[in-house]
Amino acid sequence: MRASILALLKDRPMHGYEMIREIGERSDGAWKPSPGSVYPTLQMLEDEGLITSASEGGKKLFTLTESGRTEAEEGPDAPWEEAGRGVDWDAVNEIRQAGFGLMEAFGQVWKTGSAEQRQKAVTVINEARKKLYLILADEH
Repeated sequence: MRASILALLKDRPMHGYEMIREIGERSDGAWKPSPGSVYPTLQMLEDEGLITSASEGGKKLFTLTESGRTEAEEGPDAPWEEAGRGVDWDAVNEIRQAGFGLMEAFGQVWKTGSAEQRQKAVTVINEARKKLYLILADEH
């Protein structure tokens, strides 16, 4: 996270959520850091004197200091590129669609099913979760 923030701020000053969006776009969606990882890192970098912040329209705009620019120049240019390397995007999309389909079916049962059907659906979901973990454990 640290290297990514420093690399982004080499280009221009940014707001925290702008950094989140930029990393998501620059990694082609492979990595979208959470505010819970970005903002503490920004605070740490500010405490270390590597960045400064100024309020702009109710938001903080972060800028590299001279020492921050030096550290950013010594670091990687695009650390977010590592997040997408070796990812089989077809497989990711396939599993994503399967998960969405499962949740859609579960939602339909939950909205329109009886109490007994809902309980059966919960049982199916719990069994599926256990079976997925057994796949990782290489057991049947």
